[in-house]
Amino acid sequence: MNQKITFDIGDITRLDVDAIVNAANKTLLGGGGVDGAIHRAAGHLLLEECKKLNGCQTGEAKITKGYNLNAHYVIHTVGPIYSGVASDAVDLANCYQNSLDIARENNICSIAFPAISTGVYGYPKQDAARIAIDTIQKWFNDNPNYEIKVIMSCFNQEMYDIYMEVLR
Repeated sequence: MNQKITFDIGDITRLDVDAIVNAANKTLLGGGGVDGAIHRAAGHLLLEECKKLNGCQTGEAKITKGYNLNAHYVIHTVGPIYSGVASDAVDLANCYQNSLDIARENNICSIAFPAISTGVYGYPKQDAARIAIDTIQKWFNDNPNYEIKVIMSCFNQEMYDIYMEVLR
């Protein structure tokens, strides 16, 4: 079965994949960081569709069209604002799990994730990377007959290096 994780350094909005994941806020109406970049690149129709979704809770995920993006879809997920409690890790893992579940429900075969919650939400990058990789690999094991390529889109070399360290 073709299930793999690859890594890219650059702009997630430029990737040629079936879906990109948006590290969104609970309103789904755009914001800073990757969320703002995705909304700007996708165009105003993404915002119009997001207004109809009535927001999203932490750890959950919702899907929209990709509009002006190369990606056909955007899967919006709300990561936890890091507070150091155990539920932070559960919520972050749920972001990856629920995004992959939505991908499967929509026959998505390639998906790109940013480093969810590691920006202004303050999640320690090494811990977040470990949760991301572990959750994706567990999802692969739980869905052995579904072919999907996962790209971890790294905004910079630092995040790429952290993923490489986690994989050692």
